[in-house]
Parts: sequence; C-alpha cells; structure tokens
Amino acid sequence: MKWLDSLPLAPLAAITVLMAVLPFNATPHLFEKLSMLVDGSLQRPLDIFDLFMHGTPAVLLVVRVIRQFVLAKKEVDKE
Repeated sequence: MKWLDSLPLAPLAAITVLMAVLPFNATPHLFEKLSMLVDGSLQRPLDIFDLFMHGTPAVLLVVRVIRQFVLAKKEVDKE
C-alpha cells in the first residue's frame, strides 16, 4: 500500500472536505446517503454509487492518517 502512503495529506484532506459538502445548495450527499444507510432506505444503485463516490476520499484519508501514525510508531519502536 505504498501508493496510499505516498498520497499527500493536504490535497487529500481538501478533496475529502469538498466531496463531503457537495452540493453546496442542498443537503450534502454524503450526509444524506449516510442517514439513508442508517435508516435502511439506501437501496437505489444511484444512491449507493453516490455514497461510495462521496465517501471514498474520507475513507482514504482516515486510512492514510492511521497508517502514518502506525508506521511512525513502528519506526520509533525500532530505534
């Protein structure tokens, strides 16, 4: 997963925030689709696609940050 470790954090965080709040004029898709998932009404393929499209940057950011701290901790433990 070196490709994930090589992603720069600042652009990934910016993309995550942008995708989380789109569209600007209505309820953001990510929050709408997550509430649909909790309610059990996330059934249409377009809604599932929207959840994956708007949620993927957030998942990548979380995994990237966790890996950064875990790998940094392993490096400190080696020394």
